Amino acid sequence: MSILGIDLGTQSIKAVLYDPDGECELASTSEPYDLIEKADGTREQMTQWWAAGLKQCLDKISPGLKSTIKAIGVSGQQHGFVAIDQQGDSLVPVKIWCDTATEAECNEIMQAVGGPGACTALTGNPIAVGYTASKIRWLKKNNPKAYDAMATILLPHDWLNFHLTGERVMEFGDASGTGLLDVKQRIWCPELITALDKDRDLSSCLPRLIEAHQSAGRVGAWAANEYGLPAGATVSSGGGDNMMAAIGTGNVVPGRLTASLGTSGTLFGYSDEPVIDSEGQLAAFCSSSGGWLPLLCTMNCTYATEKLRDLLAQDIDELNRLATAIPVGCEGVITLPFFNGERTPALPNAKASIFGLSGDNFSQGHLMRSAMESAIFGLRTGLEAFRRCGMRFDSVILTGGGSNSLLWRQICADVFNLPVRVIAQPENAAMGAALQALWCLGHETGNPKTLQEITDRHLREDRSLSVAPNKESVEKYREIYGDYMRLVKHAAEIYS
Repeated sequence: MSILGIDLGTQSIKAVLYDPDGECELASTSEPYDLIEKADGTREQMTQWWAAGLKQCLDKISPGLKSTIKAIGVSGQQHGFVAIDQQGDSLVPVKIWCDTATEAECNEIMQAVGGPGACTALTGNPIAVGYTASKIRWLKKNNPKAYDAMATILLPHDWLNFHLTGERVMEFGDASGTGLLDVKQRIWCPELITALDKDRDLSSCLPRLIEAHQSAGRVGAWAANEYGLPAGATVSSGGGDNMMAAIGTGNVVPGRLTASLGTSGTLFGYSDEPVIDSEGQLAAFCSSSGGWLPLLCTMNCTYATEKLRDLLAQDIDELNRLATAIPVGCEGVITLPFFNGERTPALPNAKASIFGLSGDNFSQGHLMRSAMESAIFGLRTGLEAFRRCGMRFDSVILTGGGSNSLLWRQICADVFNLPVRVIAQPENAAMGAALQALWCLGHETGNPKTLQEITDRHLREDRSLSVAPNKESVEKYREIYGDYMRLVKHAAEIYS
């Protein structure tokens, strides 16, 4: 028996095939795809690209191994808006999480219910740029023909579940990021739905909500033939990539903190109760494990370092080597890496800036290290918000591509002043999706285990990658972080 975990990311789709009895990975594949980028903040992809990427991924796994699959879990980039018609066809390109072309729509929706505070009181969250709700209203204004033909609103992972099973459902964790879910009561919020469109009741377009341990459906005959999967295999509820990374890092009980260093940066911790941040920095999301997952998201993490890599025409190993040789604080260079605008702080129109350059510190290594440090400074605001909300942690688990770098890990340990740990399985979102599928399969077969039991058994820490804070660097970063936050305030005055 094997379990398949799929991660539908921003830059690529990944698949991990896991043997739960042997506690070993059987196969791991990935396939990149494109991103449509426009100067107005548009960031879009096509569902056809996702389907083609999935086929290429699964074609790399032998038919014999695929025949052993009993359950599938899907992780997907959060907040994307997939509009499908009655026949199940995608109507328009998918506006993904980092699309910032819908700022006006965010404000319109919130004003319709009385402003950001009223919105937070209704759902637990304001409508942040990137959330699905503003994308739906944008479609109404900019493509009314497609809007009128829209029968169902799906998120990226929901679309892949639908693609595999034909079922239109959504689970609470990913649904939280639409901005339309009352996260406290775990129901769609009628006031926000009306705020989207007072003339059309969009309730019928929102999928049926299911619990995290429930299945989204079973692999249909068409998908079985297209991808070489066993027909009838269970497809679990799945979830957003951060929710699945939480499972894939064992963050399913209180007291654990995960930082994801991917294209975006996220910081999250599990809670048995809703956590509503009065200052609005933490998103009050549900988890995909039956609880809640308060979360901070920044829109520029490894995206900033990848932009530098492209500009400087250096491979990542060389840039890491150059950055490692630069002292803490980059001798005064501080970057605001807002290439995609920014969600936290809420500056969707902001641009990237580099401060403190001189003839002595204008080097590739300084630029690279400063971009890395600033990404972690952005996440540190989330750590302070967690503490303000009464949550405490004694270490942080890193996931995402940045966790592979010793320099990223050390910067994180020093800026957070927390020991850094890394799970041995590298694809945490795909692995989390696989473990959720195993959990779901146990419920279906009458042999349920808790998700904590499953993650404790199947996840292993790679202690060789652990990093402790350096006391001298911690003190230096405390001062530099203050300088960074002062520059952010100046950016807010310019770009708000």
